[in-house]
Amino acid sequence: MTYTVSPDVNKVKTPLNPIAALILLSLSFSAQAGLEIMKAESLDIQKITANNAETNSPEFAISEYLISEKLDGIRAYWNGSELLTRSGNKIYAPSWFTANFPNTTLDGELWIDRGKFQLLTQIVMDKKPDEAAWRSVKYMVFDLPQSPLPFEQRYLALEQLINSISMQNDYLFAIEQKRISDITILTQWLDIVVNNHGEGLMLQHSDNLYVAGRTHQLLKLKQHQDAEAIVIGYEEGNGKYQGQMGAVWVKTASNETFKIGSGFTDQQRKSPPAIGTTIQYRFNGYTNRGIPRFARFSRVRVSPDS
Repeated sequence: MTYTVSPDVNKVKTPLNPIAALILLSLSFSAQAGLEIMKAESLDIQKITANNAETNSPEFAISEYLISEKLDGIRAYWNGSELLTRSGNKIYAPSWFTANFPNTTLDGELWIDRGKFQLLTQIVMDKKPDEAAWRSVKYMVFDLPQSPLPFEQRYLALEQLINSISMQNDYLFAIEQKRISDITILTQWLDIVVNNHGEGLMLQHSDNLYVAGRTHQLLKLKQHQDAEAIVIGYEEGNGKYQGQMGAVWVKTASNETFKIGSGFTDQQRKSPPAIGTTIQYRFNGYTNRGIPRFARFSRVRVSPDS
């Protein structure tokens, strides 16, 4: 297999067709109407740990938030009759999975366990549901979209609703929410989750109303940032990876190009993500040139909802 070694994506030799890649880039990042669901803003771990006294100021009082684990699942919206992805596409769950779900709307995540995202994607995105595989999936609910109540009261109502039908359905759960009073406990909790292959934490202000779009009263806290980009070329590896992929060149929605060389398994280096593929990567801040720092491959995005 031949790999690109030039960092200039306009001089890529093989196997990139630049025009095709740019078309794919445009299609991948095209706006999608999707559902009117609430979305979280990112909370910088460095910012909140820099000064505990400042963090616990009125601008950020940790005791005012309800906190839960951020599940590495697939966002799923129950509209009262069927499950939908965040883009509004139908999820083909078996009828017994949603049997006895309430006729009110629910917002949550389809989830198996920590580190099982790829398996989950294969199960959930299949239009012909694998009945046996779906037995391992759970619907972890975190909100009641149509309720006018502030979050703390919405969550109590959600718990009561789930508990009232828990004997009739084995796949529907309310995500546990906790209240803490100290930033140190928050960072320790985050460390425990991440060290056990979890994603991070979610913080929702107790007074937050359910609103469509991104809100600063719903926050996601991770030890890293993540984003997406399109694969536009390859660079050959050295040493043990000679003759294999050493790094992929990618392009972001803001037209930044850079390479990602870590995070890949040996098998992925032998058979790297194809040109035009959308990948997710993790990073820690930006360089002075605006390039993601310490970018490493996370996973292939098989669809906008994965």
